[in-house]
Amino acid sequence: MRRAALAAAAALALAGCGGSAPDAAAPATVFAAASLTGLVGELMPEARVNLGGSDELATQLREGAAADLFLSASARHPEELHEEGVVDEPVPFATNRLVLIVPAGEAAIAGLDDVTRPGTRLVVGGEGVPVGDYTRRTLAALGREDLLDRVVSNEKDAKGVVGKVALGEADAGFAYATDARAAGGRVRAVELPAHEGVAIVYAGAVVSASARRDEARALLRLLTGPEGRAALERAGFGLP
Repeated sequence: MRRAALAAAAALALAGCGGSAPDAAAPATVFAAASLTGLVGELMPEARVNLGGSDELATQLREGAAADLFLSASARHPEELHEEGVVDEPVPFATNRLVLIVPAGEAAIAGLDDVTRPGTRLVVGGEGVPVGDYTRRTLAALGREDLLDRVVSNEKDAKGVVGKVALGEADAGFAYATDARAAGGRVRAVELPAHEGVAIVYAGAVVSASARRDEARALLRLLTGPEGRAALERAGFGLP
């Protein structure tokens, strides 16, 4: 049913441009945050997907990269691109939360205080990367910016953080709860103390210059509709 709907949208897009646009029958190109890897693969198997840090993808779009739909781990990037006329108005579609992750067999780190021990190697997302910005804002809200003194590596996305911890190249890291869950037991998630003011909201937007706007809109409707919401919840995301 989903494939039929997307095929119909692609046909409409082709008819609307008189069938003369180059590669009009090709699948839509989706630029998606790395933390959406499994979800996009499940819901949009026909799409061409470019995965990466949301800030990096936003830069590529700003520089004219060909894409049809942008799915960001931060509402800020699509909002900025919308103000610049690069994408249509963003639509929030999911929420997430930050957790402290440690290697699966690591029992010595049970909370933030344990990260302060001498020799502890902490990995985080880089500044400007959504997971890195969320980490710094969360630590500021908790009054624990001292933990940043333990940082040995700044990664370009949450997948990089999880990879370093899973491989034992770091003792702890901050990542999305969904990435910790998707790691399949290679890392253990430690919940953070309750705090206010740091909302992790994912947003999607159709690229304004897209030649497949109808198909891109159909993909975004799929993500925000019943099937997409069910898949998001199965993956551990919250709903906006």
